[in-house]
Amino acid sequence: AHTAQERGMKRAVQQGIRILNAFDWPLLALLVIMSVLGLTIMHSAVGGTDWRFADQARNFLIAFVALWVAAALPPPLLLRLSPIVYVMGVILLLGVEFFGETSKGATRWLDLGFARIQPSEMLKIAVPMVLAWYFQKNQGTLRIRDFLVAALLLAVPFVLIVRQPDLGTALLVFATGFFVIYFAGLSFRLLIPLFVLGAVGVGLLVHYEEQICQPDVDWVLLHEYQKHRVCTLMDPSVDPLGKGFHTIQSMIAIGSGGIYGKGYMMGTQAHLDFIPERTTDFIFAVFAEEFGLYGGIMMLVLYGLLVARGLHIAQQAHTQYGRLLGGAMAMMFFVYVFVNIGMVTGILPVVGVPLPFLSYGGTALLTLGVAGGLLMSISRYRPART
Repeated sequence: AHTAQERGMKRAVQQGIRILNAFDWPLLALLVIMSVLGLTIMHSAVGGTDWRFADQARNFLIAFVALWVAAALPPPLLLRLSPIVYVMGVILLLGVEFFGETSKGATRWLDLGFARIQPSEMLKIAVPMVLAWYFQKNQGTLRIRDFLVAALLLAVPFVLIVRQPDLGTALLVFATGFFVIYFAGLSFRLLIPLFVLGAVGVGLLVHYEEQICQPDVDWVLLHEYQKHRVCTLMDPSVDPLGKGFHTIQSMIAIGSGGIYGKGYMMGTQAHLDFIPERTTDFIFAVFAEEFGLYGGIMMLVLYGLLVARGLHIAQQAHTQYGRLLGGAMAMMFFVYVFVNIGMVTGILPVVGVPLPFLSYGGTALLTLGVAGGLLMSISRYRPART
């Protein structure tokens, strides 16, 4: 009996070691710091420990469980699952297209009877997974046709998400997929014409702002509210109490924080309800008002370390699949931060992208947790020697 007990204890210790080995500790340390920081600023944004703070704490626990599950899945298994996850995601997006629930003018949710889900979030992970699978499958024989097929795999969910409409999520899905294609070997020279066209387009937009932002001008490719967001970006003062209110109040909050900030829970713009969506998309304005320029720089450094660790994991990966997927997950963190802080500071239009690990929301945290878990899975994987 004593020997059996010793064997049981030995198995328990080995299982515990396997669980601990699933984590990449530098990455986990950064995620824990960001989570503590997120709960701290959420406590200030809501003014205490109300139901939103409690919900966010629960969301972090769920995200951590999702992170651990994803970290425990070895890359060979993820490789086999990639096309299945992608097909399921596209089917669910088609379900939203034909049977989705509409709320506030957007059809983004699908009621499955036992749960109400937002399939577009799933594609932030599924698209880079299937693209990394495709390039792994065709490694060594890549041709122009392969990049066109990859572009088609990316275009299908992108178009379906834009139609909901959900431009913010669509841009994130596009960005993660694009980085996989670029890291797979897409020539930078092919992107130069796109950059030139983009620069010319922005220049024309600024030059003809007064004419094209008139109420009777239809932008055709964009919805009316998206047109207003772009026009408000160029001149928020045109409608300071309406469509420009978010941007103006956010910039006032950031500027009033100064270098050192007003202090924890001392932000007047936030606590007097001048900052709309202060717990979600505009939580950086709350943080900057209370912790100032130094606090904002500290946060950007933490995000920079998070992205750098993700790219290091991708660089050290032992397979093409791991390198491409890891690079895409790291750059997804970067795009989240760049777009959110860009729109809060008034250099990008408001597109509804949360700030990783700070903004309130369970779905986004779950996606970020899975992304972190995938990076850990890639980091800990060692192919069996033959």
